[in-house]
Parts: sequence; C-alpha cells; structure tokens
Amino acid sequence: MKKDIENRADIELLVNTFYRKVIADKKLGYIFNDVALVNWSTHFMVMYNFWENVILFTGSYEGNPVNLHKHLHHIQPLDKTHFNRWNKLFVDTVNELFEGAKADLAKERALSISGIIREKVLEYRNGLKNSKK
Repeated sequence: MKKDIENRADIELLVNTFYRKVIADKKLGYIFNDVALVNWSTHFMVMYNFWENVILFTGSYEGNPVNLHKHLHHIQPLDKTHFNRWNKLFVDTVNELFEGAKADLAKERALSISGIIREKVLEYRNGLKNSKK
C-alpha cells in the first residue's frame, strides 16, 4: 500500500515527479521550455506552495493562475488537448506515488482547477476573436 500525501516533502515529490513528465512530454514540454521560458527553480517553489495550499490548506500560495494562463494563451494558443494531457499526467503521477484521502483530494482539485482555468482561457480566447470582428 502506498502512503497518502501528508506534508511538504510529499508535495515536493509530487510536483518534481509531475514536472519531470511535463518537461519530457511532446505536447506540453515545449510550452514550458520554449514558449513560457519557465525559470524552473522559481516555478517549483510557486508550485510547492500552490499544491501545499490546495491539498494541505496551508495558505502558502498567493497568485492568480487564471491570469497567468490567459497571458500564456495569448502567446501560445492552448486548447482542450493541452489541458487533457496535463490532467492525465497529474492524475497518473498522483496514482503512481500516493493513495488515500489527500491523494484523492489532489486529483479532484487538480481536475477542478484545470477545468476552471481551461474554461476561463477558452472564454478569453473567444472574447479576443469576437473583439476583432
């Protein structure tokens, strides 16, 4: 039996493992490395805080992921396939490493947050298209 997500070290393991997959992924890797030009040391710290807050309710994250993704979408159009791939990699990573109530919460929250960001980004894209008419 795998352990559940319990602390910051578990969050860091999840984030590190997940982003290793993202970086290597043909669909997503170039967005992070070539388009967004992510500073990985900074991004990891932000993601540790974000997921620690989402899963363990620490209050350690401040930011607006919707606006960040809208900006990214303006540079490199995103579509549902990008979000679906992100979802699969995240859920697979959680399942590979953990099981339990917090692991289930992580997957539920990830899918919910991804869905909200996807809808806001696609709504933003449609708004831009309509404003150009």
